[in-house]
Amino acid sequence: MTLKFGTDGVRGVADEELTPALVMNLGRATARVLGARTFVVGRDTRRSGPHLQEAFSRGVVAEGADVVDIGVLPTPAVAGLCAARGTAGAVVSASHNPWTDNGVKVFAPGGSKLSDAVEERLEAELAALVRSPDAETGGGRVDVDNGAADWYVAQLLRSLEGRSLGGLHVVLDCANGASSPVAARVFTEAGARVEVIHAEPDGTNINRACGSTHPDDLQKAVVAAGADAGLAFDGDADRVVAVDGTGALVDGDRLIALCALDRRDRGVLPGNTVVVTVMTNLGFRLAMAEHGIDVVETQVGDRYVLEALEQGGWSLGGEQSGHVIFRDLATTGDGLLTGLQLLDVVARSDRSLADLAANAMQRFPQVLRNVRVASREGLDSATALWDEVAAVEQRLGSQGRVVLRPSGTEPVVRVMVEAPTQEQAEAETAHLAAVVEKTCR
Repeated sequence: MTLKFGTDGVRGVADEELTPALVMNLGRATARVLGARTFVVGRDTRRSGPHLQEAFSRGVVAEGADVVDIGVLPTPAVAGLCAARGTAGAVVSASHNPWTDNGVKVFAPGGSKLSDAVEERLEAELAALVRSPDAETGGGRVDVDNGAADWYVAQLLRSLEGRSLGGLHVVLDCANGASSPVAARVFTEAGARVEVIHAEPDGTNINRACGSTHPDDLQKAVVAAGADAGLAFDGDADRVVAVDGTGALVDGDRLIALCALDRRDRGVLPGNTVVVTVMTNLGFRLAMAEHGIDVVETQVGDRYVLEALEQGGWSLGGEQSGHVIFRDLATTGDGLLTGLQLLDVVARSDRSLADLAANAMQRFPQVLRNVRVASREGLDSATALWDEVAAVEQRLGSQGRVVLRPSGTEPVVRVMVEAPTQEQAEAETAHLAAVVEKTCR
């Protein structure tokens, strides 16, 4: 058995699909392929985290490289330390998945995510090690860095350039995950009045009915507390969704829109350009066009957003899910950094988050359906299907959009339709889903 990289590292059921032996070999393969002499390694709060982190580190050390263990900290803390120290890194985490899963995210030297080509080399090296394990050479060592959290907090606060969040009352939902040790400290030191929920991890409650994928508790807590805003992180805190003072959600599209408009107004949005994925709402695109901001589109995955940002020399991009990248401030998505930047916009505007979000963009109804199919092969050449897609697009005109794409990890075709009304979006999605089922059976 071996592992395949998805859109964000490798994942599987802990100790069944993702066994310590396999993770140790992944550590060895990573050390060989990346060639780095030092790896910063952290984890989230899952019960399987300590022994899987130990297994990965053992593999790295077996290849003669050193490991810096930073314990439980957000994924972007690892990426940031890699950038600051010129090292490679890894995080043992399954992000927003349940506690029974785990995974490994790998960063190249300097803190950037791996390219497809490097991931393919890693997969091949891992498969070779699984087939024919060779002797461990050893020579590396593991050191614990007890100052990593302090460094990370300081880096986040530095992004405010001396400004304060004083006067704002915020509720934080840490998803019982990796932000639990640091989130309250970050926003308190930034000047906000802070309340925290779901910051008591026990190894099995990460993401359980909380965090960015289940923000119901946060919405209720913000309204009950009379707070100005709420922030819900996912398990490894590389994404965030916000809640305004009325309890309404503010997703990644609106977060990016707010920050893009603010940066444009301050003259700090390079090229007046923002990078998003194909899943970003049509309303975002129309709002940016109205304000003279160009939109560059990538396939789904924050690493593709990052690649585009780097190639274009731009600074801001992200995904609807709340992965937001400030390329001038970090090498990857960072939920805590995004939360700080968002609340900084609110504090400087002297307006409520609800007001800002409502005026940033109009959200078009969006319906997504995952259609399970026997095979995704032949999808590109399915003329009848694409004729139907074209017909739907013609009916929608400039007031709608269709995205139809295969999943990269499972036998599923994703059908997404945006339209002026919820009813039309649902009807057109159902129509195309039926055509996909007929075409790919």
